[in-house]
Amino acid sequence: MPALTDPITLGGLALPNRVVLAPLAGIGNWFVRLQARRFGAGLVVSEMVSSFAVHYRNAKTCRELLRIDPRERVGGPVSIQLFGADPDVMRSAAASVAAAGADLIDINMGCPVPKVCRTGAGAALLADPDRAVAVARAAAEGSGLPVTVKLRSGWGVGERGGVELARRLVDEGGVAAITLHPRPATIAHRGRPNYALVAELVRTLDAPVIVSGGLHSAEAVHEAFEQTGAAAVMLARGALGNPWLFEQVLGRREQPPSAREVLDELDWVIDCAIVHLGAARALRYLRRFYPWYLERLELERADARSLQAELQRAESFPQVRELLDRALAALLA
Repeated sequence: MPALTDPITLGGLALPNRVVLAPLAGIGNWFVRLQARRFGAGLVVSEMVSSFAVHYRNAKTCRELLRIDPRERVGGPVSIQLFGADPDVMRSAAASVAAAGADLIDINMGCPVPKVCRTGAGAALLADPDRAVAVARAAAEGSGLPVTVKLRSGWGVGERGGVELARRLVDEGGVAAITLHPRPATIAHRGRPNYALVAELVRTLDAPVIVSGGLHSAEAVHEAFEQTGAAAVMLARGALGNPWLFEQVLGRREQPPSAREVLDELDWVIDCAIVHLGAARALRYLRRFYPWYLERLELERADARSLQAELQRAESFPQVRELLDRALAALLA
C-alpha cells in the first residue's frame, strides 16, 4: 500500500504527495491555497466558482476567484473548482479557467446548499446523471485540461447515487479522478462518513479515488486512508486555521503549533487578505477566520470569548494586531 508521502499522477499531472486541500466554499482563495502549499499539500483546489459568473465575465469573480499566485505552483498543480448544470456554459467557463492558468478543473457535484441545488448544480446532479456526464465532458472539451469531480455518496440516507454516478463519469465522461465524501447531501457534515463506500469505489473504479469527509486529525486521516485504500486524502474543515495538519499528516511534525506560530501565521493571513481585498473588505472578511486560529491557542474559555468579541468589533488592523500581541504576551508571561 502506498504512503501519503508517495507521489501520484492525476490526469497526467505529477503530485509530490497524496494530501490535497479541499475546495472550501467562500474560503479557498489564492492565499488559503498558498498557505496549504507552504505546509506541504500536494494539490490545492479553489473554492467553488460559478460557471455562469465566469461565462458572463463577472468582473469580481474573474478578478478574485480565478486569481492564481505564481507561488502556488511551487510543489504541485493548482485546480479550480467550477459548479453549474449547463454543459455549454461549463464548456465556456472551463476555457476561461484554462486561460487563467489552472492545471486541473474540478466540478462540484456534491454541494447540498439549496441556492446551488435549485439551479440544478451541486448535489442536484446526483439525480440527473446524463446531465452530470455531459457537464464533465464539456469541461474537458472547453479547457483541454484533466477534469476531476467531487461527489457525495447520495442525496439521502441510504442512497448511493454518487457511487453509481462516479462510474459513469469515468467511463463516459473521461473524468481523471473522483473525490467521494461518503455522507449523503441531506445530512451535510453530521454523522460518521461511510468509508466502506469509498473502499467499494476504490475496488471497482478505473480511476483514482480521493477520500474526503471527517478528516479532522492526523489520526483520522491515516485511519481513513488505510481503511479505504484511496489514492489520496482531501483535507477540508479540519485544515481551517490549522495548516499544521498537512505537516502532521505528512510526518513532518508531531507537536501542535506554539502560540507564537499560530499568531505569526494569522499575521501572514492578514497581510495576504489586505493584498487580496484591500484593508476595509479584508477586515470584514477575516472575522470568520479568527475563531479557527484562536482555537489553536487553547485559551481559558472566558478569555477566548472576550478576545473573540473584541476581534469581531475591531475597526482597524492595527487594533486587531494590538489585541493579538496582548494575547500572546499574556500566554508567554
